[in-house]
Amino acid sequence: MSDTPAVVTDHALPPTRDIARWVASTRADQIDALSLRWARHCLLDWVAVTIPGAREDLVDLLIAEALEDGATGPIPAVGRSETLSPSWAVLVNGTASHALDYDDVNRLMLGHPTVAVMPAVLTAGLVAGRDLDTILRSFVIGYEVACLVGKMTGEEHYNTGWHNTATVGTFGAVAGTAHLLGLDEDRTAHAFGAAATMAAGLKAMFGTMCKPFHAGRAAQSGYLAARLAARGWVARDNALECPQGFWDTQAPAPAPFPVAQQSNQRFQIQDNLFKFHAACYMTHSTIEACQALRRTHGLQPETIDRVRVRVAEQNLKVCNIADPATGLEVKFSYRHLAAMALSGVDTAAIDIYSDETANRPDLMVLRQKVDVEPRKVRHDEVTGAEVVIDAAGASYTNAFNVGVPSDDTDAQEVRLSAKFDALVVPVLGADRAATLKAAALAGTASPNDLLKSTQT
Repeated sequence: MSDTPAVVTDHALPPTRDIARWVASTRADQIDALSLRWARHCLLDWVAVTIPGAREDLVDLLIAEALEDGATGPIPAVGRSETLSPSWAVLVNGTASHALDYDDVNRLMLGHPTVAVMPAVLTAGLVAGRDLDTILRSFVIGYEVACLVGKMTGEEHYNTGWHNTATVGTFGAVAGTAHLLGLDEDRTAHAFGAAATMAAGLKAMFGTMCKPFHAGRAAQSGYLAARLAARGWVARDNALECPQGFWDTQAPAPAPFPVAQQSNQRFQIQDNLFKFHAACYMTHSTIEACQALRRTHGLQPETIDRVRVRVAEQNLKVCNIADPATGLEVKFSYRHLAAMALSGVDTAAIDIYSDETANRPDLMVLRQKVDVEPRKVRHDEVTGAEVVIDAAGASYTNAFNVGVPSDDTDAQEVRLSAKFDALVVPVLGADRAATLKAAALAGTASPNDLLKSTQT
């Protein structure tokens, strides 16, 4: 896996203009077949998590507000019966896709790329009459820019308290939409300016309805910024680097680098990381390590004396809710998730993240035995964890790192298909789910037909 995005450019150009030139000059046919297959995997996973996510209370609230606002229109709300105006559909579909916190991530972006980019480019493509293959190629461009801006912005942006899905994700959404609309370099740079002034989202909101809302707002802001720029909207065309711009106000240590098309470039979408537990991604290595120790050594909760979870110290601000009281808070609790994994609870099941689980007596007892310890790690180890369990006079240790992308796309497709079936079949039924899955993987359905086929 590469820590540098696939593009490198002309040092003479300021960063915003540099990225804008790359977006505007990259042709759809420059997206290679492997990257396009990864894009289809992202689409499949996005549909899978959005359909059940659309049934969450926060989506009901957004739909109610949209309808009261008179925002009915032609765009299907995924997993719902309503159709909405384009901008509202982007917001609702983006929010629903992050509602379960079960969507993909990218280490370079330090956030969730697909939920920010896919709703914007899908809706833009549907409105513009583009086919699904074209939309997915623009999605790859948006995904790449999210990684470019994430890498340039630096880790301190996230560590300070900004949610990269909300902030950096906005630039991915605007880039993908601008590419799909065919904006030139100048219009794309102004679109970036409009996006920059809307890019926001606080990590303090993790564990509340606002975290998934961040994804919807990033998608909507990027979509709107590109659409306005296409109409001639004027903004700063150097919004990333200008005084009091995005980096000056939100990034303590930005490190911009030049961006340019390379031959045989490897797009960052091939480093996408899919989630197979319905909790914050930074907890997944802990879950995997605990599950492996339980299976290997036949551990039973009542025999466990102490559990030490050692994780990157910067993650403690994100996933270390010590005593969660709600299902949402459980998703961000190393202690409770470790207790669940060691008790044989299925952490892949979306309905297990409930207030009842948060307050289950046996899990509350076991989580009191879990100590979370910070450790200093390299960037590529941030997603990893080491777990030490003392039980019945013995000590067991396991280390795991989920932050390594698959190098076997066939095996990845099998695992994603199983995840899709588990999430979608209970909602749509086996026949409809199979048809929808095939359409997403083939990339041949019209975007309108694809979205309509998700509706209930």
